[in-house]
Amino acid sequence: MTTDLKGRIAVVTGASRGIGYFTALELAKAGAHVVACARTVGGLEELDDAIKAVGGSATLVPFDLTDMKAIDGLGGAIYERWGKLDIMVANAGVLGVISPIGHVEAKVFEKVMAVNVTATWRLIRSLDPLLTRSDQGRAILLSSSAAHKCAPFWGPYSASKAAVEALARTWAGESQRTPLRVVSVDPGGTRTAMRAQAFPGEDPATLPHPSEVAAAILPLCGPELTETGRLYVVREKKLKEYRLPE
Repeated sequence: MTTDLKGRIAVVTGASRGIGYFTALELAKAGAHVVACARTVGGLEELDDAIKAVGGSATLVPFDLTDMKAIDGLGGAIYERWGKLDIMVANAGVLGVISPIGHVEAKVFEKVMAVNVTATWRLIRSLDPLLTRSDQGRAILLSSSAAHKCAPFWGPYSASKAAVEALARTWAGESQRTPLRVVSVDPGGTRTAMRAQAFPGEDPATLPHPSEVAAAILPLCGPELTETGRLYVVREKKLKEYRLPE
């Protein structure tokens, strides 16, 4: 089934590389106008070129997710230009360090929480009024299996992704009587810079390319998604629902 997003407006964070870059590209291929957010201007410009090459369009918004005022202003700017938002993909995140909890520096822990959790909440607060104006609002929050495994030495990242899932489920419950659908996605091991940071000895060729993960995520952005508050995992290029406890 082909996902048709013509006339839709989509925000993607962390869009300058990896899963965010290719998700933005997939959305543009499907017809959405992409509001691409990231710190790296060069990466955003490369994305813009790639989107234009497939006949799509994008608006580039370079800013750091720790700039909370910029996140607050994003919603207002989108409202002034389009009056609504149809899709939000909260993809940006940082790993922090792989370390015993007691050895993690406060500034590292605080940055992981600021980027992965506080910025996500701020993004929800800024964009929720716009998404609820859409007849088919879709919000996809990127998570990780770390939220459930809670493996030794992964404390900050695991805690941050568990918090992101909690935000998603709460938001889904609050908006379930509206057209807005909110889900979390665990992309699985993917050939990204963050994965290389976490597993420096791993052969990246053994992992799915982020473009494959993005293609699996795309159907969640369209009318095919009818459930809300779910967690999906990407395995073997396909989406599978992960059963959360009631």
